[in-house]
Amino acid sequence: MPLSESLSATADQLLIAHPPQQIALLFAVALVAGLARGFSGFGGALIFVPLASALAGPRIASPLLLVIDATMTLGLLPDAIKRANRREVLTMLIGALFGVPIGTAALAFAPPLVLRWTISVIVLCLLCFLISGWRYRGRPKAPLSIATGAVSGVFGGVAQMSGPPVVAYWLGGAIPRETVRANLVTYFALSSVISATSYVSAGLLTLESLLLSVAVGPGYAIGIAIGSALFGRASEQTFRRICYALIASSALISLPLLDNLLR
Repeated sequence: MPLSESLSATADQLLIAHPPQQIALLFAVALVAGLARGFSGFGGALIFVPLASALAGPRIASPLLLVIDATMTLGLLPDAIKRANRREVLTMLIGALFGVPIGTAALAFAPPLVLRWTISVIVLCLLCFLISGWRYRGRPKAPLSIATGAVSGVFGGVAQMSGPPVVAYWLGGAIPRETVRANLVTYFALSSVISATSYVSAGLLTLESLLLSVAVGPGYAIGIAIGSALFGRASEQTFRRICYALIASSALISLPLLDNLLR
């Protein structure tokens, strides 16, 4: 079958599996998630994945966010690699190499209902962790870096929520903020490559998810642009609280008990 016909057939199948109203809702969720990501630098996955899982299923939501977020942040990578502590990033990636496949296996083989409950519980636990403000105050050590990468990898593999453990580990240590930012951008970009490879191997990253990202991705991009523009103009503390409220709402609304709200 010619490529054009194959793409057309896949697009038709996409619209059957994901009707326009569902795509519109995913676009709106991506917009809100991108707004949080653009302003505060966190919260995108914690908002998007639970709601997108309720709308389209966990095995669609996680690969979809992987493609969208990796695409939107690709431009930050060249400068970040120059500024990052590459040895520390690579040390943490050792842990991700073990953690991501575990999370991916859970995403691929666990029943969707179990996954949705698990994702909501993870989001609420990570939200409490973020609100607590806890940070690791020491200097990075190889065993801790590998362990943090492994935990981050599991969360990333199952739900693309790899951020909070890494941020808490690096942000409170004796590392310059510029280096921390470069480390984070570099680590998340390279761990996305690990996730993408793992997802392809598990049959989770498909042409369907790539086409869906074309329809939903612009919402995320618009949200990031608006959030970035608001940074410095709005109160960071107030917006952070709004992000926390959005994350909590996302986790609660997406609970299987409340499916009638989204379906």
